[in-house]
Amino acid sequence: MGRALKQTVLVVEDDQLQRELVSVIFEESDMHVIACVSAEAAAAVLEKVGDRLTLMFADADLGGEMSGVDLAQIATERFPHLDVIVTSGEDVEEDMPDNVVFMQKPWLPLELLRQAEMSRQRHAVH
Repeated sequence: MGRALKQTVLVVEDDQLQRELVSVIFEESDMHVIACVSAEAAAAVLEKVGDRLTLMFADADLGGEMSGVDLAQIATERFPHLDVIVTSGEDVEEDMPDNVVFMQKPWLPLELLRQAEMSRQRHAVH
């Protein structure tokens, strides 16, 4: 019996430094990261591999037509198993779909590690 496959997280963040930081944090949690710059790019990834993802982390304020909140809505409807975290400097919590975790910026890397760990445990194959 080999090592379990790494869980895959989709990171959606248009700010390069933030995207890299978040990706590194999830990699530290032993997760495989797919990083996207826009909600549109992330929607295309969901289309292809949504059923294999376990977690999506998205900034609410993305540059394209679609916001991270719109993306969270699509993701939770199409893939109910997917854990979704949305982050923002604004308070957009009331617009969130149910069962989406909202993290107000600035958050601490430790908080993100904790969310990643909770997601990993929920999706662990026993």
